[in-house]
Amino acid sequence: MLPIVIRPGELEMHHISDGDTVRLGVLAGPDISPVTVILESWDPAGSQPPNTHPHSTELFLFLRGQGVANCDGNEVTVQPGDTLVLPQGSVHYIRNAGASRMYSITLMSPDDGFASLVRRGPLAGTDDEDRAVLADLTAHR
Repeated sequence: MLPIVIRPGELEMHHISDGDTVRLGVLAGPDISPVTVILESWDPAGSQPPNTHPHSTELFLFLRGQGVANCDGNEVTVQPGDTLVLPQGSVHYIRNAGASRMYSITLMSPDDGFASLVRRGPLAGTDDEDRAVLADLTAHR
């Protein structure tokens, strides 16, 4: 069996719905992995609406930017290098508190339809900054 390689140039960012301030790009979904992997980008002051995943744990590894995460009414700050774990069933959202985009690698397990939800959303545009975030992760191998 051959390994699957997803290159930064193949990244396709989506909004979940029109007008969102958060863009998501599925790097690996349930079609190839038991864990869904997403590159997530928040515009300055961007945030998701409060949301929950009744059957899934969501994990964020923050790569760039500064933010505030709210989980069941509890707020914590997040910055590059932080890992945030949101338990299944929690009501949560994350807001970009910085002046530039904030990025994370987001893991969802089990997927519970998340990758499909992202892929069905409107295309949000993918630019050199998005691809550079992924390239930066691999530049120090």
